[in-house]
Amino acid sequence: MTTEQHYTTILSPIITEKATRTSEYNQITFRVPLDASKPQIKAAVENLFKVKVNKVNTLRVKGKEKRFRGRLGRRSDWKKAIVTLAEGDMIDVTTGL
Repeated sequence: MTTEQHYTTILSPIITEKATRTSEYNQITFRVPLDASKPQIKAAVENLFKVKVNKVNTLRVKGKEKRFRGRLGRRSDWKKAIVTLAEGDMIDVTTGL
């Protein structure tokens, strides 16, 4: 994969209270495209952040139905990747790339 493909694989880090708590276990959470596979995500994180990835867990988050000005709408589905890093490696998501 090229560097451009790595940047399109990792869309953004997820910075929530729950995602921040997982950093105690060397885990970082990213938002990825729906068609991204685990090997693609692993390669992208290893090449962009120069760390060793032990494991990648993914899950699809279904979009909610919401009302906007009285009309029913639907948010888009998206995919979340929880990346477990090797012991001693870390990523500071607040600094960016």
